[in-house]
Amino acid sequence: MHKYPKNILTLIAFLKKLPGVGNKTAERFCFDLIKWKDSDLKSFGQLLSTILESIKKCPICGCLAENEKCHFCDLSQRDKTTLCIIASPKDLYLIEETNSYNGIYHVLENLISPMDGFNIDDDNIKKLENRIENLKIKEVIIALDSTLEGDATALFIKTKLKNMDLKISRLAFGLPIGSSLEYIDGGTLAKAFTGRQKF
Repeated sequence: MHKYPKNILTLIAFLKKLPGVGNKTAERFCFDLIKWKDSDLKSFGQLLSTILESIKKCPICGCLAENEKCHFCDLSQRDKTTLCIIASPKDLYLIEETNSYNGIYHVLENLISPMDGFNIDDDNIKKLENRIENLKIKEVIIALDSTLEGDATALFIKTKLKNMDLKISRLAFGLPIGSSLEYIDGGTLAKAFTGRQKF
């Protein structure tokens, strides 16, 4: 791609950092962006430069929050007896769209993946245990992908929580082996919640 100007090559390199974006797609995105109105490009650039300042991770649950107060930690609006463990803040929005869950969440950030050098942060697990104890949680729902990493992480969490007086369940019904929550339709995900099984 030496034929392109330096700034074009830099933009293509950044676009390729997006998941599923290869050379050809990055080039197409790049040349499409060049056609945008100047005002749209400036607004887009401004948004990118300030997004980390405007959207923070909640220090309690790990979900994304625009304000200092996290909507998903508001115990006056949520069922504080159930806690759903998810891998990423993105999974929360998939679950919320099903209207089948109104409890609170806990984001792990990483799944156990020895090949990638990822493990579960001890501080995050301690925070999880403290939340369960302090809120007197009755059920923990493990809503992780049905993959090797998701299964390994689910078993790890189950072991960590086994001595606590609570029900541990996992999404199972309707989720194909090896599937990611991101690619599951809303109806199937809703069934997975209502049909969750003791884990």
